[in-house]
Amino acid sequence: MLSKPVKTLGVLGGMGPAACAEFLRILARDAPAKDDSMHPKIIMLSDPDTPDRSDGIMGLGQDPEPVIRKNLFKLIDWGADLLAVPCNTAHYFIDRFRDELPVQLVHIVESTVEAAKELSKGNCSWLLATDGTQKSLIYPVCAEKMNYHFLKPSHEQQDKIQSCIRFVKAGDLHTAGEVIKSVIQELWHERDVPVTMGCTELPLAYAASGLPDNKQVSSLKALSDACLKILYEI
Repeated sequence: MLSKPVKTLGVLGGMGPAACAEFLRILARDAPAKDDSMHPKIIMLSDPDTPDRSDGIMGLGQDPEPVIRKNLFKLIDWGADLLAVPCNTAHYFIDRFRDELPVQLVHIVESTVEAAKELSKGNCSWLLATDGTQKSLIYPVCAEKMNYHFLKPSHEQQDKIQSCIRFVKAGDLHTAGEVIKSVIQELWHERDVPVTMGCTELPLAYAASGLPDNKQVSSLKALSDACLKILYEI
């Protein structure tokens, strides 16, 4: 019989706010809890002033690492003994100091690659992510360790994906859904394999696209599943 989680989950959000809210919704929906008291205790810090992670990698803006580091250690000071950050690009910076964290971090990229490998009948999927995440190579490096492979969209398709992310951040899910649907249909025409949403805004766009849910790997759900597995020891 499952018991109430002992660990307190610390969630660093605001990157972006809608994606973090969706992560918390999925976490509550999928938790094996029968009533309020069986859900995990969560401490959340939402900091939308964190410098843009993709711009930081592309050399177009301020380095967000100091803010991310400060906020994660603040969550630990507040009592978190398990950490989750529903932002893929942020993990490029987190990896610089991950070993310094005194508590476990549930790594969204590692969790998503594992989920992609489980879903894919072959050993590959399309990777949809921010410009920064694509440039950082954080996904293909992780995938190589797991004997997995990601296909990369064209430059033009990548520009559309980046615009889709901006539409989600601006609250325009309808346009985001239309844009992502067009891009993914092009990708599936080239090679019909699942799409991995390596950006936490993209599952929201995919949900608005009308495309079949069983052909996408959501980094939000992958992170939630990995957190619940640890929290409930399942």
